[in-house]
Amino acid sequence: MFGASFSTPETAAIWSDKQRTAYYLQFEGALANVQAKLVISKHCESVSKLDFDELREQTKLIGYPILPVVQQLVRNVNAVEDGLGEWAHWGTMTQDVMDTSVVLQLREPFRVIEDAPDSIIDCLEHLCVEHRSTPMAARSHLQQAVPMSLGFKLARLLASFQRHKQRLHKLKPRLFVLQFGGAAGTLATITSASSFSAPDTVDGIPLALRCQELLAAVLDLGVPETAWHAERDNFAEAANILALLTATCAKFGTDLMLMMQTEVSEAKEPYSPHRGSSSTMPQKRNPIGSAYICAMASTVLGLASNMVVAIVADHERSTGPLELEWIVLPQLCALSHACLKQTLSLLNGIEVDGEAMKRNLALSKGAVVSEAVMMGLGKTIGRQYAHDLVYGALSNGTAIKQLIVGPTPSNTNIKRAGLTNEQLGALCDPANYLGLSEVMVDRILKKPTPSSRHF
Repeated sequence: MFGASFSTPETAAIWSDKQRTAYYLQFEGALANVQAKLVISKHCESVSKLDFDELREQTKLIGYPILPVVQQLVRNVNAVEDGLGEWAHWGTMTQDVMDTSVVLQLREPFRVIEDAPDSIIDCLEHLCVEHRSTPMAARSHLQQAVPMSLGFKLARLLASFQRHKQRLHKLKPRLFVLQFGGAAGTLATITSASSFSAPDTVDGIPLALRCQELLAAVLDLGVPETAWHAERDNFAEAANILALLTATCAKFGTDLMLMMQTEVSEAKEPYSPHRGSSSTMPQKRNPIGSAYICAMASTVLGLASNMVVAIVADHERSTGPLELEWIVLPQLCALSHACLKQTLSLLNGIEVDGEAMKRNLALSKGAVVSEAVMMGLGKTIGRQYAHDLVYGALSNGTAIKQLIVGPTPSNTNIKRAGLTNEQLGALCDPANYLGLSEVMVDRILKKPTPSSRHF
């Protein structure tokens, strides 16, 4: 029932058993091509030649799927080309295949995930322009603070997504890297020239490293500086960037939920019949999309912490933390993409009520502009004196405007400031105290973001 809400078809397909095994074969085929252009590669072009029932049973027994895949691959090749199957999987090992396959798997959802902020950024840019000068109350500790523009609030969200776009862009060279090192990462098997009856070096480069470079090129991955079998910071970084990204979505969702409160009613999620309706209270319009976003972001945060735990691996090949990735990475990708799609959906159809924002600004009887009045008066009668004057009036329940133009005991003191009633009245208009809201909106709108490029 919740599959469409907490996942997407794109990410679900990427982490399926068939697709995962296809990546295993892609690695083996590329390795065979690079090492000797053997017939083996023909048998790595399709998973249809593998017996998945046998693979499932052998994986249950062994604990890893690579050995059963290689066994079937060797058998299939030997059935056609006698003896050549023995050259499959030469100089590599289970974790090389699995790690590289995970990198290839991650590349697909990260392409989709890196594109998603583009649509969100486009939508936010439009909203920032539309509401560049729409006045509303900024809130501090859930209390009205000072006026700002809605465009400024949205521009801060836009700036966050621009930074996430940069993070995703800069992550690629560290994440999309080949794993190919053999048993302990030293490439010892291929280093021995007798393995291939070949020279020790090719173009002055050790044979094993040349093989590594060619394999990386075939798979369109970066060449590793060294083996990273027990160094998982690349995956942990990716997970935590997804946590940051979805947390920003949740920040938006939280603000939208608060703005949807009946007593506030400044913005609403997109309307469609029965969306967010209650089974017993016909009047309700619940912020269901925002609730989903916050739930997914919280889950992503917890999953990302597990990826940090997986960094604590023992020696050169760990005895456990690695398996966390098998559980966590598919969920991270599915939830993150779904969270981004839900966020875009809300932004595309968000309903803004500017009149409600004006009404809420007026609720405090001018207290929301008390800082403006204090600073305006303070230029001539002193900031602290003006602060105490305004504070005292507000403590007595006096409206700011009444304090300025009414027959109050404070009126005489205020007139000492030398401001006309028109000038004092202008200080009481929230729309006149937006600070640099509009300027900051313009600055964010002009900021370039990295374009999506092929990984």
